[in-house]
Amino acid sequence: MIQITQLKLPYEHTMADLENKIRKTLKLSVSQKFTYKIVKKSIDARKKPELFLVYSCQVSCDNENGIVKKAKNPSISISKPKIYELPVSGERPLEHPPLIIGAGPAGLFAAYVLAEAGYHCILIERGKTVEDRTKDVLSFWETGVLNTASNVQFGEGGAGTFSDGKLNTVVKDPSNRNQFVLETFVRFGAPDCILYENKPHIGTDILCQVIANMRSYLMEKGVQIHFETCATDFVIENNEIKEVICNNNRFKVSAVILALGHSARDTFKRLFELNIPMEAKNFAVGFRVEHPQSMINDALYGKQTKSMPASPYKVTANFPNGRGVYSFCMCPGGYVVNSSSEEKRLVVNGMSYSGRNSSTANSAIIISVNTEDFGATDALAGMRYQQKLEERAYALAQGKIPQQLYGDYCNNRISNEYGDYASNTKGNTAFANLRGLFNKDMEDSFIGGMQLFAHFIPGFDRNDAILSGVESRTSSPLRILRNDEFESIVKGIYPCGEGAGYAGGITSAAMDGIRVAEAIIKKYKPN
Repeated sequence: MIQITQLKLPYEHTMADLENKIRKTLKLSVSQKFTYKIVKKSIDARKKPELFLVYSCQVSCDNENGIVKKAKNPSISISKPKIYELPVSGERPLEHPPLIIGAGPAGLFAAYVLAEAGYHCILIERGKTVEDRTKDVLSFWETGVLNTASNVQFGEGGAGTFSDGKLNTVVKDPSNRNQFVLETFVRFGAPDCILYENKPHIGTDILCQVIANMRSYLMEKGVQIHFETCATDFVIENNEIKEVICNNNRFKVSAVILALGHSARDTFKRLFELNIPMEAKNFAVGFRVEHPQSMINDALYGKQTKSMPASPYKVTANFPNGRGVYSFCMCPGGYVVNSSSEEKRLVVNGMSYSGRNSSTANSAIIISVNTEDFGATDALAGMRYQQKLEERAYALAQGKIPQQLYGDYCNNRISNEYGDYASNTKGNTAFANLRGLFNKDMEDSFIGGMQLFAHFIPGFDRNDAILSGVESRTSSPLRILRNDEFESIVKGIYPCGEGAGYAGGITSAAMDGIRVAEAIIKKYKPN
């Protein structure tokens, strides 16, 4: 198979144009047949308003080695297909089925890999199925009545289900787990363009159906799935996990995968009380910031056509005070959503549907927080800091999403109306003064970041940019420690995914779930 990179074409082109470009690049005769597959596609806007699409393709044809040798082009090479392979099973017998706690990306993919390898496992989730969970979330956004067990944070699919379904990751992937994750999503209903787009996303609407399809397959493979089943306690004897106690069941266990998600604070607390080794870690907090999507498109593309997708962006800054300020979970054509999961505590996130067609773009603009900021006296200190921020945010607008225009934030005054555009939100909002949520050093860093980002995206610091607070759950505030075999010092416990502090998004969490499943496969023989 021949790999070609840097195939550049005008943004408006046909597939015939791409085929002709491949033929010309490889110097193939008009009569020579070939097939091809797009493996990467990205927009090149460096010469805006002139826009291009850049492709990498894999091509199959006769005399591939001869064609590559004759081309003498560094962008043309022989490529061997990379295929994810399951590890060889170990020999240790499993007395009880592997138990997975949490049906987010880490837990689902751990169950999926174990099932594909022939292991019978049990998956428990404190929330509901994605269909019933969606009803609860919509009801909360409409009424403000929160179900603390079924919401944006808890339920089948995890917190990422009600986001943008972003699937890009910076995790290095020599074992091809990333591609395996994307191919699995496509298998269960995601569009195949996620296999090659530079910044793939599914969208909340499609992701919900993908998750439901994946669940049906897991059940067909013999995975026992228990919803509305929350792990409340753990029986540990001689430094080894023996039993998991739930609100409505109890399970004898040999291996437990803790795919808890970053909001399972009650479980974190119980694990801490049981002396499961964990530590506080750095994270980041900030605000959701909304701009007109047309403004972002103008800045990034220079010109627009009906076929152009809503443009994403990424901005980052580091200041002499040691603070980093950067965009996180950017949602083109999206919505700011109330993502609360605890009574009298409020947190926001961003969400896009697959069409990314709302009038505003939003991103978390967040400021780095270190263990000194929240006084890390123990592993739960960061969690308590998050809770205090969320309590303050809740109080600011009596449970509604507190909002403020950026100019009013700088001037420390409450806003009384939107500017040239309104907010796109899921959940009720009210104007409030967001100053004082963070310390002065953090506030100054946030304002400095907004001003700096305006050099790259004109208007980023416009006075009527809409801030929503508080974005506090960008990642887990702690790490549950594990060794090189992915196991806690307490035998049989396998911390996993974003909640355990080893991932930062849908794809990286899924990949970590795969790694932990592989560790169990290598140790135990199928049950």
